[in-house]
Amino acid sequence: MTSAQYRIESNHPLSGRWQALPLRTPLVVRNRALAVSLAAKNFQTEQGQEIRVVHEATGEIVFRKEAE
Repeated sequence: MTSAQYRIESNHPLSGRWQALPLRTPLVVRNRALAVSLAAKNFQTEQGQEIRVVHEATGEIVFRKEAE
């Protein structure tokens, strides 16, 4: 994949340890590694919540994290 944008999205508002207010819109990042690490480490999942990193150009889900 070439350099493109990656969208961090969820079926619930995104909330995490480095973010004061929940995000209601997807977060767009230009670096795949940064997008995946933000999704994996920063954002918390609650019951029934899923967080995804999506390559915007292709729609491919490159990372998915679900609540246990």
